[in-house]
Amino acid sequence: MLYPEMTESRLVIRLDGIWNFKKDEETASGESRGMKERWYEKPLRSPMTMPVPSSYNDIKDDISLRDHVGPVFYQRPFALPSHILKNERIMLRFDSVIQHATVYVNGTMVAAHSGGCLPFEAELTGCLKEGTNLLTVAVDNRIDYTTLPVGGKASMMGGLASMMGGLSPQKKKTLHPNFDFFHYAGINRSVRIYTTPKAHIEDVTLTSSVKGKDAVISYEIETKGKGDCSIELFDHSGRRVAKGEGLTGKLTVKSVHLWQPLHAYLYDVKVRFGTDVYTTRYGVRTVQVKGKRFLINGKPFYFKGYGKHEDTFPAGRGINEPMNAKDISIMKWQGANSFRTSHYPYSEEMMRLCDEEGIVVIDETTAVGVNLLFGGGANFGGQKVTTFDKKHGLKTLAHHKEVVRDLIKRDKNHACVVLWSIANEPDSSGPGALQYFKPLFDLARKLDPQKRPVTLVSVQSAGSPKDDVSSRLSDVICLNRYYGWYAGGPDLDWPIDLFCKELAAWERIGKPVIITEYGADTVMGFHDTTPVMYTEEYQTEYYKANNAALDRFKCVVGEQVWNFADFATSQSLLRVQGNKKGLFTRDRKPKLAAHYFRERWHGIPDFSYKK
Repeated sequence: MLYPEMTESRLVIRLDGIWNFKKDEETASGESRGMKERWYEKPLRSPMTMPVPSSYNDIKDDISLRDHVGPVFYQRPFALPSHILKNERIMLRFDSVIQHATVYVNGTMVAAHSGGCLPFEAELTGCLKEGTNLLTVAVDNRIDYTTLPVGGKASMMGGLASMMGGLSPQKKKTLHPNFDFFHYAGINRSVRIYTTPKAHIEDVTLTSSVKGKDAVISYEIETKGKGDCSIELFDHSGRRVAKGEGLTGKLTVKSVHLWQPLHAYLYDVKVRFGTDVYTTRYGVRTVQVKGKRFLINGKPFYFKGYGKHEDTFPAGRGINEPMNAKDISIMKWQGANSFRTSHYPYSEEMMRLCDEEGIVVIDETTAVGVNLLFGGGANFGGQKVTTFDKKHGLKTLAHHKEVVRDLIKRDKNHACVVLWSIANEPDSSGPGALQYFKPLFDLARKLDPQKRPVTLVSVQSAGSPKDDVSSRLSDVICLNRYYGWYAGGPDLDWPIDLFCKELAAWERIGKPVIITEYGADTVMGFHDTTPVMYTEEYQTEYYKANNAALDRFKCVVGEQVWNFADFATSQSLLRVQGNKKGLFTRDRKPKLAAHYFRERWHGIPDFSYKK
């Protein structure tokens, strides 16, 4: 799906701003009052205001809204010039709505979409009237065993209390995320109307190969309607360096400027089809896994960076472009070169910014919580249920395939994306894991025109390499490991010995290894003369001990700490106003370990580390 670009043939109109908003109510029979009374057919009665884009949870100081379960309604009027209504193809695009969206225009449903963090759109040509139109979006945040991310059947803490003969699980209606970050909901990214000519460009696919100083860019253009097609490539100075004709072909670029980590170079691409024009930016670079090395442009690359979250106050998961720019500035200050989009696709604006800034990205799907073993089976009163069992197991595979398909379609041309992550911490060693994950790996490899490597991120409880399907399926082994925190803390000696033994086992697999999570909860301002857990001193000593282990193994080609910054979670006894594993606070103030990593990462080259 093409990002909406304003060109000489295309108009883009943002519908962002303050919308009307109303929380749904339940009828006596438990039905949605809003759907039963068709709130989408007319202006909402007694609405509150709500900014779009943003998550709605923290905008109002109302715990019933923060913890709301079920639908909410967004609404706003809009009008378009009459000449656009008569002559143009009109598209309505949502960049991200979490979790389920049903879209109405003038009371008629025009789109329905499940799964947040990826865009969807609807054609409005012929659906609009002159003058004012009414746009309503019903947004439902509920998650369960069919959704990504996965929702549980009972809260972990309540389930554990019940198992131990304690208090009964709470009766209040609530969400039960099977993951450790707050389930922010709403219209989290921009809403746009964009126009095209009736005969238009549907999609553009670009791939490249490099030989010596030159490159060949292959292109494939999807169109609708009739017309002649051409493509042009321009360098930074605006000089045209290549031109092609037709819907498919190749462009030869002499003395190519490569896109490099932290040293980005992007060409401008202009596609014409009939009267339609579409422009985009494109970086030429190669990615390859060779033995235990990860190569970018033929050189062994070392990942230095983080897992992150789209999480700021009060917007929640709502897009925050100033903070995106600040985060990348901090990364460069610290000597980082990469991050993983944990645990969902990030905004297209962030991906485009990474293209511009040379930040390397591991691009992850929304598949988090695909593991029913968390909490020792607390969701089932202590009964351990295997993740893919036919009676209780997840029913997410069909949706998981849709997410893989939509993610690759959206991000396939981004130079910053070097690795696809199919899932975070799934039950990758459980019965049925191979049958579940192999079709997803096969699909990603089939769909990606650039044939990037594919991985899944393994949880610490997944067992030995021989048990984890990642050893068979993944091109790169990605491990989340907490030796010295969840496993062994506060002792840092024997847990690190165990870590080294595990890394030695993975090294025998013969694939590159990235540590995609490791960290310790640290409350800003907690200090002690000795490294006590939760202090800034312990976090620093924890990382020093773990990094000493990583430096011993040539198969380790990257370290991505958990987390870049503190972030919000559901309330629990283990979370003090959220997860405090950040190197930075939620408002981006550095902890002691941030300075340690700044010194370490500036001393580690981006290429050819561990020769």
